[in-house]
Amino acid sequence: MDREEALASAFVELADTLVEDFDIIDFLNRLAEHCVSLLEVDGAGILLTNPQGELHLIAASSEKTRLLELLQLQGHQGPCVACYTEGRRVDYTDPDPAQDVASLPWPRFAKAARQEGFRGVCALPMRHKGTVIGALNLFLHEPGPLDDRRAALGQALSDIATIGILQERATRRQEILADQLQYALNSRVVIEQAKGFLAHRLDTSLDEAFTALRGLARGSNRKLVDIAMEVITDPNSVVPDLQP
Repeated sequence: MDREEALASAFVELADTLVEDFDIIDFLNRLAEHCVSLLEVDGAGILLTNPQGELHLIAASSEKTRLLELLQLQGHQGPCVACYTEGRRVDYTDPDPAQDVASLPWPRFAKAARQEGFRGVCALPMRHKGTVIGALNLFLHEPGPLDDRRAALGQALSDIATIGILQERATRRQEILADQLQYALNSRVVIEQAKGFLAHRLDTSLDEAFTALRGLARGSNRKLVDIAMEVITDPNSVVPDLQP
């Protein structure tokens, strides 16, 4: 497969997140692998945020890049963390191996990166319409910023992956909401049945039956729908407690 075919295949693969067995870990590891092969960089790592806005390491192309990503997360600093925080591309370079790391940005990261043989990083935001969900980080053995052509391609890969992740999250959220709505509708049917049963059994109004039902649920610290189901399935265990 030539480079153009490999690039087209990568974009198609990264756009397909709506499969039934979607695995975000595998998905982002494939993104890291594509970056290394297509962009001709020496390593790649991906940080992704959780719903609370906390960054986590999700994928890395090697143990060396994994350790550098974890170091940044632990110290809350480094080009990859800055990229996510600022929502923009961040370039790091270590031009001279004889230079004191204390004079470089993020000295702790600079020291570790030099030890692992990396002297350049291009960190690209994973963002869509103002929403930043993480950072795609490209590691280089040679110093100097990544050239604009490869950086643009890296950003394109990051963008298509971000759109796919957000689309998958939205679909999953809609499914959860649909399940919650169906649960609420089913629960309401059960509660209405229990109200009718109690109103007849206690010779009272539907409003008073519902008040009694709620009182029992609160008094026993149980869900209203659970009490209602018990009224329907085993009324003798519940109805005596509801007698005036």
